[in-house]
Amino acid sequence: MSTETSSPTSRRRLPRWATSFGPQIIAALVVGLALGLVAKYTGHTQETPTGLGTTLATLGSSYVALLRAAVVPLIFTAVVSSIANLRAVTNAARLAGQTLLWFAITALIAVVIGITLGVLFQPGAGTDATQPAEYTGSTGSWWAFLTGLIPANFLGLQASSTVAESGAVTTALNFNVLQVLVVAVAVGIAALKVGKQAEPFLAVNASALAVIQKVLWWIIRIAPLGTVGLIGNAVAVYGWDTIGSLGKFTLAIYVGLALVLFAVYPVLIKAHGLSVKQYFSGAWPAIQLAFVSRSSVGTLPLTQRVTERNLGVPRGYASFAVPLGATTKMDGCAAIYPAIAAIFVAQFFGIELSLTQYLLIALVSVLGSAATAGTTGAVVMLTLTLSTLGLPLAGVGLLLAVDPILDMGRTAVNVAGQALIPTIVARREGLLDLDLYDAQRTGDPFADDSVDDAADAAGTAPNDGISASVAR
Repeated sequence: MSTETSSPTSRRRLPRWATSFGPQIIAALVVGLALGLVAKYTGHTQETPTGLGTTLATLGSSYVALLRAAVVPLIFTAVVSSIANLRAVTNAARLAGQTLLWFAITALIAVVIGITLGVLFQPGAGTDATQPAEYTGSTGSWWAFLTGLIPANFLGLQASSTVAESGAVTTALNFNVLQVLVVAVAVGIAALKVGKQAEPFLAVNASALAVIQKVLWWIIRIAPLGTVGLIGNAVAVYGWDTIGSLGKFTLAIYVGLALVLFAVYPVLIKAHGLSVKQYFSGAWPAIQLAFVSRSSVGTLPLTQRVTERNLGVPRGYASFAVPLGATTKMDGCAAIYPAIAAIFVAQFFGIELSLTQYLLIALVSVLGSAATAGTTGAVVMLTLTLSTLGLPLAGVGLLLAVDPILDMGRTAVNVAGQALIPTIVARREGLLDLDLYDAQRTGDPFADDSVDDAADAAGTAPNDGISASVAR
């Protein structure tokens, strides 16, 4: 009597495309779209939810809640670590300056595109809507924005309470991400100034960041499930009718996003002698996740992974530039969107914008992008823009109906820019690993997790520090 044993090579395995992260996300998009349409046309609404619609909403909101739960500790530890990592770089000031300069250049290009499209598309014209009673026509100031930078407490926590008709009081805690960012920057700079005495603190912070990123890796692994819920709920609740009512606005936003992603970025890539195809094939896993998660901070671990592994940016520099970009580099949320949205609100309420106000849109977009801070949505940035221009804040609620659908494209462009700028700066400074940039892609950004963990434990991780390559 013989027994047959199957060897590893004889087992049937799924093809690589079926087990890779990208195809899983695409499949989840299709499934979520189909389930959302089923829920929509079987009567699901916010007032009368169905079982399928409620399941999709819960699945999507739970995934976003998981991402948001890690936002505050991730921002704090990532920003402190990114600043601290500059102590290992010979020309840290030059790299930091180049990074911030290119952040501003690309933001300015994006906001000019947004203003141009807003003027050409006229998305809010012809509505004959009456101006809100509270609108006075006054222009806003930067005072509220500047005072908002001052941390109310170390964690930037804010409490809000609501009283129901039954008399029950519900209190919710929210965090001001911009204030968390300010605290983290101050702590990081202070640690650099203190020097050797701060090493134990920085070691603990680095360990905390590694733990938080590992948790985020686990959350990212279940992104296909979150995708089904997020896409399905957006379609089930908002449907195509609502998108149609704001169709010109939605179209203008996505035309602007497409121009930045597929025209401006490729021009910058080619101008630096790099392959456009290799950039997109390398950054695409992070762009995909950003599209469905709607969170630059939630996508941060994957963005940093592909920037180092696929695009060839040295780890020492990437660990500074990518976390900084995840909290301040927002070409979608902080440039294109607020520009077109502000013009839409002005046109919707029949308000003429002056040249000064158009210039203010550009200024707010370039300087105020940190207000978005990598979380889902761009309501903070839109509110800042409208208040600075003196436009009715009622326009914020007007645009919330299509915000989830817009936010997908906005965040994808954000993350694409967050991977692009470190690549460009590394290329300009002679730090980019061109062999790694031009290498064939495996299609799976998680493929060598175990190898990298072993390398980290042995202290031989690839691209671990760039001081040697920076020193000239």
